[in-house]
Amino acid sequence: MKNFYRAMIELLKNRESFAVATIFDKTGSAPRAEGAKMIVRKDGSIIGTIGGGRLEASAIDLAKQSIPSGRTLIQSFNLTGKDASLSDMICGGSGEILVDVIDGKNDDNLDIYTEVAKITEKNGKGWLVTLLGKNNGSGGVERQQCLVKPDKTLVGTVSCSPYLLEKLVAGPAKITLHSEAFNEQRFLVEPLRQGGTVYLFGAGHVSQKVAALSESVGFRTIVLDDRAEFANQERFPEPIETMVIDNFRKLPQLGIDGDSYLVIVTRGHLYDKDVLEQLLRSGAAYIGMIGSRGKRDLVYQEIIGHGFTQEELDRVYSPIGTNIRAETPEEIAISIVGELVRVRAEKNDGARRQDKGSDAPPCCRIEEGKTGQKA
Repeated sequence: MKNFYRAMIELLKNRESFAVATIFDKTGSAPRAEGAKMIVRKDGSIIGTIGGGRLEASAIDLAKQSIPSGRTLIQSFNLTGKDASLSDMICGGSGEILVDVIDGKNDDNLDIYTEVAKITEKNGKGWLVTLLGKNNGSGGVERQQCLVKPDKTLVGTVSCSPYLLEKLVAGPAKITLHSEAFNEQRFLVEPLRQGGTVYLFGAGHVSQKVAALSESVGFRTIVLDDRAEFANQERFPEPIETMVIDNFRKLPQLGIDGDSYLVIVTRGHLYDKDVLEQLLRSGAAYIGMIGSRGKRDLVYQEIIGHGFTQEELDRVYSPIGTNIRAETPEEIAISIVGELVRVRAEKNDGARRQDKGSDAPPCCRIEEGKTGQKA
């Protein structure tokens, strides 16, 4: 998401209007999870993806129609089994897409997304709140947006009760994107806290337990396997994402970066070796591989023979997990997720130490009767 918001800022600095398509209120196996985003420019070119296929094509068409008029709109979708197969999914899904037109000539938008980018760069916390009102007569809806910071100050302008706004960002679903409706207004609340993405390579019993725990502590969680009967939403309920791949010998492009946490728990050490070789130089924050020290050493010997170094292998957490003498899948999952949380915390603490002493940007304060007024 860091690169995504950087791209938005560049467009806004050039005073170019564009649309952002965001999936929300999703059920079933839509191609991407809630919060998936895509920038659409006037010419139909895109930055990011909401999963490809008919859903993405429809969103691009809607955005191209909406940008000239500046009308933000919400579009429901309901993918059939045929649509799903065209997007490499197992089954269909439904939900809504917000096609939000961002006015490049409105300086508030540059202020908001500059601060959003700063928060994501620092692994900070905030809530992007989009308020959608009545139909504006041109096929779209009235739209306001602001960024709420942890100290209850905000960037941007909205006309609503400060008490309501505070409740929205402090609600039980604050880790994940959620929408709420009050009177004739609808609020889309998008947490900006960057919990990181866990990629689970293998969809067996241990992976099932790890996925549920990692999602509960704020990681976006994606499970990959070459067996559709294992990597599916019956075994891994939403919001966990599943991906059926062709094989472990050639992984698809996954967008792994410094906020990615890779957990290798396939059904055999040969598959583990294939996956590890492809991930060692990925730049991920964490790479862990399940197995005993004996198995690990055999895998390492083969990998070193393929041109990798011991220094590179020393980055791998193997045997995986915090040593709590775990034996059952549930206990192993606790040890793995505990290690993930520790590594994430250490990474975020390092980022905060580097940023210590930076100046806070100007913002707005939430005060009764003054919501949206600049301080």
